[in-house]
Amino acid sequence: MVKILLVGNGAREHMIAEKIVYSTSKPTLFAYMKANNPGIAKLSEQVAIGPYTDLDEIERFATSLGVDFAFIGPEEPLSYGVVDVLERVGIACVGPTKELARLETSKSFTRMLTEKYDIEGSPRFKVFSSDEGILDYLRELGEVVIKADGLAGGKGVKVQGDHFQTLEEGYTYCKQVLSSHPCVVVEEKLIGEEFSLQSFTDGKSLFHCPVVQDHKRAYVGDKGPNTGGMGSYSCSDHLLPFMTQSDLDAAKKITDQMRDALFKETGTLYKGVMYGGFIITKTGVKLIEFNARMGDPEAMNVLSIMETDFVELCQALLSGNLHKVENSFEQRATVCKYAVPLGYPDAPVANEKIFLGEVPTKIKYYYASVDKQEDGVFMTGSRAVAFVGVAESLESAQVLAEDGVCSAQGKIFHREDIGTASLVQRRVDHMNSIRLE
Repeated sequence: MVKILLVGNGAREHMIAEKIVYSTSKPTLFAYMKANNPGIAKLSEQVAIGPYTDLDEIERFATSLGVDFAFIGPEEPLSYGVVDVLERVGIACVGPTKELARLETSKSFTRMLTEKYDIEGSPRFKVFSSDEGILDYLRELGEVVIKADGLAGGKGVKVQGDHFQTLEEGYTYCKQVLSSHPCVVVEEKLIGEEFSLQSFTDGKSLFHCPVVQDHKRAYVGDKGPNTGGMGSYSCSDHLLPFMTQSDLDAAKKITDQMRDALFKETGTLYKGVMYGGFIITKTGVKLIEFNARMGDPEAMNVLSIMETDFVELCQALLSGNLHKVENSFEQRATVCKYAVPLGYPDAPVANEKIFLGEVPTKIKYYYASVDKQEDGVFMTGSRAVAFVGVAESLESAQVLAEDGVCSAQGKIFHREDIGTASLVQRRVDHMNSIRLE
């Protein structure tokens, strides 16, 4: 019987845990979490609770159990080098080493790779380690995006016109970033529609998941501050209503070029997930960023319709035989909506209970930033519970997800418009207007 260690405690990991234990190989699951996610705990044979910085304890836990391999869910333990530690004691990992995880942990590393290896789809950019020359480059670009070089929980990117208005404000933010980060990336602002492509890789070939569109803004109508993601949707044809097959092909090509560049740069095969954030512009598909793990919430969309056996997929990835695995997903639409604490993301309430009550039977739910205690499930200040609807049509999936999230009670809110026909049509109209420019 296969023994698998899952590192992570979010809704993404709850979904991954479900896919692992429902595998036809009937593996035994163990979990290392920094907070007690009751959904993961229920699916696991044994759990350990501790910080992701305690690599020695993660190693001790894994070796004591004799696990066959580990799946690393979130970016935080990847950034600390958990894969390096586990691989040194002979435990294979679905997830990149600390060096390869720079794909996500260093915006400058990834942008410099696009330049060095002529990877398509990169916007104009420069990397600055001091404020010298920044203001001149801001003026040269006109409209800009500013990115902190390092992990920032999905909140380190500032877009002109959304998060700041003038170039002087952008310059102030650059100096703020440099006070706590080694460098800052300044890029041209791209106008278009965004989408996510998550791809498993053994470093040689790619296993692509259906594309998904995430919703970063906190409030209905794409208003408010950026979040880790309030929800997402995918469509039954595995495209999105505003994109073409050629758009998808372009994103796949960029992912393949980056996979190849990572090997050329480091001499090490990247084994894990490459999750690309892309945007369709009037001049084609551009690369916003890469992440070194599955998306959250996007993992819930694609894994809920994945027909390929998840453990078989992981084992093929680790053995270098990913090309032998059949890529199979149901032709169904999905919508994920998050219940989040009031005040999220800027001033969320914490240590408040969330009650799920009677969740409709057709709806799946996944615990995220919660902590199971003797007297209930408490929110810890970030996204709390994800609800996923799966149906033949996008509208039906949206209704299911809405019914699910509305069944939760507590000091919470959610975005009602994710997956609705009106919001999707706005995306289509926006993309049509850009293509006609």
